[in-house]
Amino acid sequence: MHGSVQICGHKPKLIKEGLSVITIEVNGKSMAVKEGDTLLTAMRAQGVNVPALCHMEGFSPTGACRLCVVEVEGQRGLMPSCASVVAEGMKVQTHSPRVLKARKTVVELLLAGHPDDCLYCSRNSRCELQDLSQQLGVRDRRFKGERNNFPLDISSPSLVRDPEKCILCGRCVRVCEEVQEVGAIDFIGRGCTTQVGTAFRRGLNTSTCVNCGQCIVVCPTGALREKSSLPMVEAALADKNKIVVVQHAPAVSVTIGEELGLPSGADYAGLLTAALRRIGFARVFDTSFTADLTIMEEASELVKRVTEGGPLPLMTSCSPAWVKFVEHFYPKLIPNLSTCKSPQQMLGALIKSFYAQKTGLDPKNIFSVSLMPCTAKKFEATRLEMGRSGVADIDAVLTTRELIDLLKKHGIDPKKLEPEDADDPMARRSGAGKIFGASGGVTEAALRTAHYMITGKELASLTVKDVRDSKGIKEINVEVGDLTVGVAVVSGLGNARLLLDQIVEGRTDIHFIEVMSCPGGCVSGGGQPLSVDRGAVRDRTAALYKIDAGEKLRVSHANPAIQELYRDFLGKPLGKLSHDLLHTHYIERESVN
Repeated sequence: MHGSVQICGHKPKLIKEGLSVITIEVNGKSMAVKEGDTLLTAMRAQGVNVPALCHMEGFSPTGACRLCVVEVEGQRGLMPSCASVVAEGMKVQTHSPRVLKARKTVVELLLAGHPDDCLYCSRNSRCELQDLSQQLGVRDRRFKGERNNFPLDISSPSLVRDPEKCILCGRCVRVCEEVQEVGAIDFIGRGCTTQVGTAFRRGLNTSTCVNCGQCIVVCPTGALREKSSLPMVEAALADKNKIVVVQHAPAVSVTIGEELGLPSGADYAGLLTAALRRIGFARVFDTSFTADLTIMEEASELVKRVTEGGPLPLMTSCSPAWVKFVEHFYPKLIPNLSTCKSPQQMLGALIKSFYAQKTGLDPKNIFSVSLMPCTAKKFEATRLEMGRSGVADIDAVLTTRELIDLLKKHGIDPKKLEPEDADDPMARRSGAGKIFGASGGVTEAALRTAHYMITGKELASLTVKDVRDSKGIKEINVEVGDLTVGVAVVSGLGNARLLLDQIVEGRTDIHFIEVMSCPGGCVSGGGQPLSVDRGAVRDRTAALYKIDAGEKLRVSHANPAIQELYRDFLGKPLGKLSHDLLHTHYIERESVN
């Protein structure tokens, strides 16, 4: 293994070996806690609920919001529990009158300059500031401060930034800088004019923002949200001249249950298909079908580069935030990116060519929607390279959150529906296509097919366990016939930077690199449900692998629908029509904000 391995992209907390267990007293009860832990970590581990706004698990504390203050015997002032280390015999009160008064005052001060538009806010009923106001009994406005008057930033194709709702907790800044290492936003201004923004106060669209949406996931208020495509989709559904079709990504069907009262960790593709038809979508397709197609093209590309020569390592191109990251920060490695479009864009291209031709439809009358766990897919769909003859591959992208809002708006209760199959021919998929939603899934699927392409034989074991754990960087060597192929799987852009720096410095033993922009992969994408614990993300990942394990068809190259597509339409992988429809190119972008 070369270099260090980091989990979830940020710097891991160093735990000294041999730390002992000590005893503290919290609210009159004795607790055994780890020496060296912060009070907040220790208390939460014991089930004691202490609020915080600036704190993020696994990050070094800032103590900025002061909501986690507690009263410690022997200390005159209140102490921020996130930045205070436990000590033997410490006696703590977490909800004394003094503590509650301090917390309530902090929230009241935050509300003094905050907009009163909760009914219209995208985070209504899912806002941490709103929840804290409720918990602390804030019922009137004691403090009247001057309202923030910052312009709304709607320049990005993926994200909307509303600085008036920002409470300066710093979470978005930290995830952008410490996890993703993009640094598109930071604190700007001084004193009462401080805000979170881009360099030179430019729009997000001209910054190095890669549209990953991880800032939205950690934002406690509505200061950051995805740019909604719901009005556009509903207008298309109401247009009798439009044929509105939809595709859903592998991670979406294993996620929607969490928000709809269904058990988590299960696949609801059939119920989702039924629900989408009730809403009015004319056809429902499965993006996992073109995940299989991506493997056919990408594995062919890998085999060609390994056996005939070409830029190595070959780097995956399924994640649009990752592609933009390379365009900004590592433009010299653009030739290493696979030229394959993502599964979303491949299916979009096929809908307006193969499907349109097969059904006799004019591509201009087809309105193609995709349901994605990712905000960067909105950006990807707007790229000028993603279409032909002025017709875009994809017309609108909805995140998982937007999908859930759409289902609720139409009064759809999937629990009361019977599962339905998606529409042929772009519905049949292998297990390999489904695991695209997890970090390591693309690699595992590609290895299964590349091995077959080179040797004519299937892998002895189709399960590649070494790429399935939660580490931020995973590296393995795979014997493929007489070849030894070095493979790296990366989750989170901060980890990608670690590996790319090694490649730039001359490392040559890696032949294939999979990068997913979001820590854990698409299952924890920037468009997924908010305020979900890591356990739910693990359930989603486990569900994808369970689906694969239960399939008779587990390799992309054996998918009969894919074979039929090549035989009747595309010709062959990397052929002329495949290249025109399914491949793209990239551009160098400005690298400094």
